[in-house]
Amino acid sequence: MLIAVFMGLKQGWAMFIGKPEMVEMFNKWNFGKTGLTINGAITITSTLLILFPRTFVWGNFLMAAGILLIICLHLLDKDLKGTLIELPFLLLNLVIIYLQHPLAKLNL
Repeated sequence: MLIAVFMGLKQGWAMFIGKPEMVEMFNKWNFGKTGLTINGAITITSTLLILFPRTFVWGNFLMAAGILLIICLHLLDKDLKGTLIELPFLLLNLVIIYLQHPLAKLNL
């Protein structure tokens, strides 16, 4: 779970501030600066939702949806390498949902 949170915050922040690598990747899919910022904010929000047991599933769902969007965009470009890079992150979110939040039994 900590790996997913770290990666979500890292990638979300990179999108939110418009790092050149992110801008370049999303520009080929016609995402403007505003779209990239919104996508980064949603990624950061979903990451923060993962931390709390009550919003854990929603956070993972949002993050998986964002990753699935990127996978679909890579597939539209016939970029199999990009798709394969994103696939483990999607699977990580699904495994985390299956394992459930570590503090869920404490009713926080």
